[in-house]
Amino acid sequence: MTTHVPRQPPVPAINPAADSGAEHDLRALFGQSSAVFASLAGPAHVVEAANAAFFASIGGAERARTGVPIGQLMPELAEQGFLALLNRVYRTGEGHTARDARVLLGSGAAMREAFFDFSYEPRLDAGDNVVGVRVIGVETTQVKQAQRLTHEHRALLEQIARQAPLDQVLQGMAHTIEDLAPEGVLVSVLLADPDGLHLRHGAAPSLPDFYNQAIDGIATGEGVGSCGTAAHRRAPVIVTDIATDPFWDDFRDLADLAGVAACWSTPILARGGSLLGTFAMYHRSPRAPQDADLALARVFADTAALAIERHQTEQGRLAAEVREKAARRDLAFLLDASTNLSANLDYAQTLQRLAASCAPALAPLCAVDVVEDGRVRRIATVGPTPQEERLLASHIPVFDADDDAVARVLASGTSEIARRTPTGPGPWQDLRVTGYLCVPLLDRGTAFGALTLLTIGEQPFDGHTVALAEELARRAASAALNARQYTERVTLARDLQAGLLLPEVPDLPGAELAAYYRPGGEGLDIGGDFYDVFPLGDGSWAFMLGDVCGRGAIAATTTALVRHTARAVAPLLPGPDAVVRAVNKALLDRPESHGTGFVTLVYGNLTPVPDGLDITLVRAGHTLPLHIDAQHTARFVHSQGLLLGISPDPHLPTTRLHLHPSESLLLYTDGITEARNSGAEQFGEERLAQLLDNAPHHGGAAQVIAALTDAVRDFTGGTDTDDDQAALVLTATRRRGSQSA
Repeated sequence: MTTHVPRQPPVPAINPAADSGAEHDLRALFGQSSAVFASLAGPAHVVEAANAAFFASIGGAERARTGVPIGQLMPELAEQGFLALLNRVYRTGEGHTARDARVLLGSGAAMREAFFDFSYEPRLDAGDNVVGVRVIGVETTQVKQAQRLTHEHRALLEQIARQAPLDQVLQGMAHTIEDLAPEGVLVSVLLADPDGLHLRHGAAPSLPDFYNQAIDGIATGEGVGSCGTAAHRRAPVIVTDIATDPFWDDFRDLADLAGVAACWSTPILARGGSLLGTFAMYHRSPRAPQDADLALARVFADTAALAIERHQTEQGRLAAEVREKAARRDLAFLLDASTNLSANLDYAQTLQRLAASCAPALAPLCAVDVVEDGRVRRIATVGPTPQEERLLASHIPVFDADDDAVARVLASGTSEIARRTPTGPGPWQDLRVTGYLCVPLLDRGTAFGALTLLTIGEQPFDGHTVALAEELARRAASAALNARQYTERVTLARDLQAGLLLPEVPDLPGAELAAYYRPGGEGLDIGGDFYDVFPLGDGSWAFMLGDVCGRGAIAATTTALVRHTARAVAPLLPGPDAVVRAVNKALLDRPESHGTGFVTLVYGNLTPVPDGLDITLVRAGHTLPLHIDAQHTARFVHSQGLLLGISPDPHLPTTRLHLHPSESLLLYTDGITEARNSGAEQFGEERLAQLLDNAPHHGGAAQVIAALTDAVRDFTGGTDTDDDQAALVLTATRRRGSQSA
C-alpha cells in the first residue's frame, strides 16, 4: 500500500503589500512538496507558477507549461465544473474547499481517475482587489484506492467465510486488483496439484484464453517462468523484462503473443508451508515493482491461501462425507447379504443367495461353481433375463482346464480379473461379456468353489467392486461351510438317533402300538429320550420308555447301555423289577468316561389275554403313566420308584393293571408336560389328563398320539422346544374269536 500523505492546512490570504514576497515564499515552500500548488492570474486563470507535484498530477511533462490559461492547459476541467468554481472564487473573493473530490485527468486512453483534497483561495492586490486564484491541494488517489482495496478485500474475506465457490472468489480478487491498481496490471492465479509438481489454471480474467490454456499444467521447477520458479523456490520471483529474462526462454514467444512484458509471481503457501499455488501480476511493459506492489501481492497471496485452504477443507469434508456414505452403503449391502446368506442352513440355497446378492448389485451376470467329486458343478446363476440366465447356466467349467478362469482360480485360490471375455469356450459373445472377476470360495485356504461376476458394459470392475466381491465371497464361504457342517451333523445325529429307536413299531397280538419322537433344539445332538418294545419268547412282550440326563454322545452311550442291558437280561430274569435292577447296576458300573447321569424309566411286561392285556410295570423316577379306560377317562397310574444310576438298592415296587379292549396306557417324557407357550406357562400333567378325557379315541393308539401332539403343538404355537419329546401308547384290542363284553 502507498503511504498516506497528510492534508496540508489552507494557505492564509496574503497581505497585498507583501503579495509578491508571499508568492515567492509559497513557491519556495511548495516547490519540492508532494502537495500540489498553482498560482493562477486574471479572469482567464493563467498559470503563472506551479510546483512539480502539480504538473506531475495533471499529466507530467506534456502539460508542464506556464503562461497558459488553465482551461487551455486542462480542457477536461470545464465539463467537470472546476472552471466554474474558479470563476466564482475570482468573482466573489470567497474561497472554496473540497474533500476527496473526484477528477478525471487527461483524455482518451491516457485518462485517469484521481482524488484530491484542495482549496481555491483568492489572490488580492494592495487594494484588496482579486487578481487571481491560488490552488493548494493534496492528491488522495492512493489513499482512496487503498480504502477501496480494503473494502474489496473485506468483501473477499466475507465471501470466503460464506464458503463461496473458489473460482468465484479468485475471479473477484483478480478483478479487484486489476480495477484498483494504480498501474495497469493483469492478474493470474494458478493452483498447485496435490503433489505440488504442476500448476493448474485458477483465475486470469484479463489474460487471453490461449495463454491460460498454454500454461495450464506447467511444471514447478527452477527456470520454468516466473510462476514455476516461484512455486519451486517457495519465494517471490520478480521478472521485470520477459524479453531478456532466462526464466522465460521457453515461454517468451507465448508472452509476446499475449502482450505481456513483465511478471511478478508470489507463491501461495499454506500455514504449514505446503504449496497451494501462485499469485502473479503481469504488466504490458517492462516494469519493476515498488514496495507497495510487493505488499499488495503479499496481502492477496495470503487471501488466496485462505480461500484455497478453506476450499480444500470443504472439499475434504465433502469427500469424507461421500466416503462415509459409501462405507455405510457397503456395510448395509454386506449386512443385508450376510443376513440373506444365513437365512437358513441349506448349503445349496446359501450359494444361490450369494449369486442373487451379487447381481445386479455388483455385476449384471453372476455364476457360482463348486467342486464335487473332482468335477465342477454350476450351482447358481443370475442374469438380466431368464434366457441369459439359462445360457450362463448351460456353461460348465472344466475342473483341470488351463484355459478356464474358474479352473485357474480353483487351483490357485486367488482372484482373477480381466477387461476381456474369459478364455476358453463359453457363451461370452451371446452374453456380450466385456470383462470378468472370478473370486475363490475358500475353506482353510483351499478353494471349494468360485464366484464369477461378468460385466457387459463399458465400465470395468474397479478396486471397490473387487473388495466388496471378495468380502462377500469370504462371508458366503463361511456361511456355506457352516450350512454343510450343519447338514452333516444333523444327518449324523439323525442316523445315530435312529439306531437308538425302533426302526418300526412291531405288531403285537391283542394290542396296538403307536410311538412318537421329536428331538429338541435344531436336531444337531442326539436326544436323551428313548423307547423300545421287544418279545420275551413266552408270548409276552417287554416295553420301556425313558429319559437319559443330558444330550449328545454321552446320552447316546447311556441310552444304548439301558436298552441293550434290558434286552439281554429280560428273557433271563423273572420280572420287570429284576430287569430294572440289572439296568441300575449296569449304570452304576459304567466308566466315568461313559457318563454319570441318572436315568428315569418306565419298564414293563405285557401279556395278551382273551379279554385284553395284563401289564406289570416298574416306574423308576419317570413321569406318571396314564390309564385311559373305555369311557375315555384318563387316570394316572401311581407307582413309586427312584431314579436309576444313583443308588445301588433303589426302591422299585411293581404295579399291575389290566387293559380291557379299547383301553390304553400312555407313557410320555417330561418334554411334553414341560413344553411352554409364549407366556412361559407349562403344558403340565393336568392339561394332559384333560386333553385325553375330552379327545375321541376311536382310532386307537395312533389317535391318542395324534391328539396329544396336536394339542402340544397348538399350545406352543408350533415353535421348537429345547427338550426332546417321546410318547408310547399301548392299546388293547379284541382278539379274534373273543366274545363281546
